[in-house]
Amino acid sequence: MPAFKPDNFNDRQAAAAKARQAKLEKFKAQPKPDDPAVLARVAEQKAVGEAREARRAERDEARRIEAERLAAEAAARAVEAARLAEEKRQAAIAAAAAEVEAARQAVIETHERENRAAILDEESRQRSLALASEQKALRDARYAARKARK
Repeated sequence: MPAFKPDNFNDRQAAAAKARQAKLEKFKAQPKPDDPAVLARVAEQKAVGEAREARRAERDEARRIEAERLAAEAAARAVEAARLAEEKRQAAIAAAAAEVEAARQAVIETHERENRAAILDEESRQRSLALASEQKALRDARYAARKARK
């Protein structure tokens, strides 16, 4: 096996020149911009980009439509909630009015009962007084009759 021989300056310089030449040849071997293969690849990339843009636009449109639908649903829910709240408020007002009316009727009935009781008490008192005066008159008549017999 031969011994390791370190590179000298000339070897390194030749290797660098060879690498530069290989790069230059590789660059020159590339197809030109007006080459049909390059034009076809550019057209394909453009078509792919346009298709991607069209799909993105479709997704954006679908998102916009979905957002509008959700907004419409939210508005409908808000309207329904407002309607239910209004119905609840109206029911509370009606219940309060019914309660007030019931209280008013109770007060009226209480007054009527008290008035009837007062009238009945007055009639009863009048009857009692009439009965008492009638009984007194009968008693006085019996007493007068007894006095007259003596």
